[in-house]
Amino acid sequence: MTLSIRNQLPGTVTSVTPGEAMATVKARLDGGQDITAAVTVDAVKDLGLAEGSAVRVMVKSTEVSLATGPVTGVSIRNQIPGTVTDVATGNAMATVKLSVQGGELTAAITKDAATDLGLAVGSSVVALIKSTEVALATA
Repeated sequence: MTLSIRNQLPGTVTSVTPGEAMATVKARLDGGQDITAAVTVDAVKDLGLAEGSAVRVMVKSTEVSLATGPVTGVSIRNQIPGTVTDVATGNAMATVKLSVQGGELTAAITKDAATDLGLAVGSSVVALIKSTEVALATA
């Protein structure tokens, strides 16, 4: 199956915490970063997710926000440091590619945001991803 989701990183489930309808699934990416996904309990069951399960962590590029450093005082749990490898700007939007440990991430942000943050090749950034925007697939 081919997907339009650009951001796909391999990892391993480190914990599953089920709730009534939703569960939090924590995974360690192959690059060493920890990431949390909020998925349905049915998805956990259907995918057979448990500690040690191999997964592919997927995030649409439109769901990746960028900051110029770590952010505190926010509910976003997933903060992955990286380095900008490419910035392509259009009239309204920009696509920013990042090198992160173990792979690459792409963020689709507004052109104004890219300009305001001063993003250029070599810039250090932190990718911010809400756990509700992380999808999991079994590898």
